[in-house]
Amino acid sequence: MNALSSEREVPFRRLALVSNQAFSLCNFRSDFIREVVSRGVQVYAFAPDYESETRSRVEALGAIPVSFALSRASMNPARELLIVLKLMRKFSELNVDAVFSFFIKPVIYGGIAAWLAGIPLRYSMIEGAGYVYSGGGRDSILRFFLRHIVTRAIRLSLGFSRRVFLLNQDDFNLFITPKMARSGKVVVLPGIGVDLDYFSLSPAVQAPITFVLVARLLKEKGVYDFVAAARLVRSRNKFVRFLIVGGIDQHPSAVPYAEIRQWVDEGLIQWPGHVADVKSWVENASVFVLPSYYREGLPRSTQEAMSLGKPIITTDWIGCRETVMDGVNGFLVPVRDPTSLAAAMFRFIERPALINSMGAASRCLAEQRYDVSVINSTVLSAL
Repeated sequence: MNALSSEREVPFRRLALVSNQAFSLCNFRSDFIREVVSRGVQVYAFAPDYESETRSRVEALGAIPVSFALSRASMNPARELLIVLKLMRKFSELNVDAVFSFFIKPVIYGGIAAWLAGIPLRYSMIEGAGYVYSGGGRDSILRFFLRHIVTRAIRLSLGFSRRVFLLNQDDFNLFITPKMARSGKVVVLPGIGVDLDYFSLSPAVQAPITFVLVARLLKEKGVYDFVAAARLVRSRNKFVRFLIVGGIDQHPSAVPYAEIRQWVDEGLIQWPGHVADVKSWVENASVFVLPSYYREGLPRSTQEAMSLGKPIITTDWIGCRETVMDGVNGFLVPVRDPTSLAAAMFRFIERPALINSMGAASRCLAEQRYDVSVINSTVLSAL
């Protein structure tokens, strides 16, 4: 027994965290990494896109960055099998005794590789079913084909997992009903958690009224609906600001750079692109907007906005509807409906006092649901 108290023990000493982005490890896993490291665990942080800044940030958390090849868009079977085999070999070389994978592809590849390597403790967290399960009721042949393949792969990988973490009841129904994972090993979390001290209550912004969308620039995130609603609003009120914060994405449904540039050039939106820390951008906005029909888990960006005390406009859609008590801390709107989205925006423009009252309600809900220390404790207890 080491110096750590028994209630702080975890059943592993060398943990591999597998993600599809180094950025997500720095921004979304930092509190979890620090907590696990504090318990005497050596953490290896796997990501495919390290560069000097993200590598330094992960090292500052006490983890060891490990690069591995992964393409979010690739569908080459030979290439994908090679990635799994290389992961298996790396797990064995590092002698890890537990693997915790996040997001769909890492869950599939990390889970299978860990099983092949004979690693006894395998954990998975699915933060939304993602692109292949998205569409808002409209499916292409490609998406239907991919869904069939991914469903089988997820069923295989989750079968190897000792514990599966999900973020909403819809995903529980999706993954458990077709027996992708046994219900007894599934934990549904209220979110991945937010540092409520860092994302503290910020002042309400009523002049100028500013609507902000923070997201990967994919059409399923509702970018086109946000822009269409902005046109409707600005046709009646030229003084309202619209911000889109997010970088260009290498993805089948990415919004083309030329279109974003056109919206900026005509003065419809402001677009700072990808930013390392979205906090200041959300703090200086009035209302957070996410008109998504992407198959979300529970959007971290919305959790952060609520913690900062911002009202929310989002869709009555999987993973999004959980963040809003309609009429209390914001408004729910139908998917793919810019007119309804604009109408919700006008409610804040016409009654700016709602920005303060609904923002305060958002903060209250965040304190009740999203405290990262509470969620990390739940996760570690489940491990």
